[in-house]
Amino acid sequence: MRARRAACAAAAVVLAALAGCAGQDARGPQVVVTTNILGDVTRAVAGGEAEVTVLMKPDSDPHSFGVSAQEAALIERADLVVHNGLGLEEGVLRNVRAAADAGLPTLAVAEGVEPLRFAGDESAGQLDPHFWTDPRRMARAVDLIAEQVIAHVDGADPAAVRAAADAYRERVERLDAWVAEQVATVPPAARKLVTNHHVFGYFARRYGFEVVGAVIPSGTTLASPSASDLQSLKVAVQRTKVNAIFADSSQPDRLAQVLASEAGVRVKVVPLFSESLSSTAGATTYLDMVRTNTKAIVDGLNGR
Repeated sequence: MRARRAACAAAAVVLAALAGCAGQDARGPQVVVTTNILGDVTRAVAGGEAEVTVLMKPDSDPHSFGVSAQEAALIERADLVVHNGLGLEEGVLRNVRAAADAGLPTLAVAEGVEPLRFAGDESAGQLDPHFWTDPRRMARAVDLIAEQVIAHVDGADPAAVRAAADAYRERVERLDAWVAEQVATVPPAARKLVTNHHVFGYFARRYGFEVVGAVIPSGTTLASPSASDLQSLKVAVQRTKVNAIFADSSQPDRLAQVLASEAGVRVKVVPLFSESLSSTAGATTYLDMVRTNTKAIVDGLNGR
């Protein structure tokens, strides 16, 4: 009896091992995406042909979010890693570099959409990673993602990926036209932006806005403003008579509120979904986020 039990136990171990191997062999195509904005777009392009795992949770700060050991392992096993690039995901950069060094395909989307450089303050001269605020550049990103999925994700049907990319790109292009129509209701002289940090440079370039300044004079939320920075911005706000300061909805807007109260002019602090999708209505997808932000900016600058 004891010998029979031992034999059964050994057989169970072998069967479990074989099942594990079969599970690994049956693993479908895997695409891992760092930010939730790009995750939403990647799912629209490739979600029907591959499993798309998004690391960044809604309402997170891409500059400070990190990954668990389990999520790091997902990166190491991916057929393709899609990330924003240009230093945006500061807490995940090491993992993405390790994957690339190991020979895994990685796509730094921002590097392929003709990135702009920050014009001033602490980040002057550096490439700006916040390309998604310009839908035209996001339309280019759709094609980049589709090309890399077709090239590197075995089992993905190229025709299906191209069809999904074409359909989604058309929606992004229609979004761009809609944003331009909304912005046209703002007088050119009123198209001035003050934000929590430098995040809307691409939006400003695309739709004819002037970036007056930022509460945090940097391209990252991990920086901190000095007293002289706030004083300089206060003077700029008073000089330009902006109607609103736009602060990220996922970040405390205390500094923006302080600046608004000290500027000596009537300035509203308006929340935007600038760097992350949200679990709340209005920004659960990239397309909705852009619409919500555009309406908030137009209404804020038109005094509504």
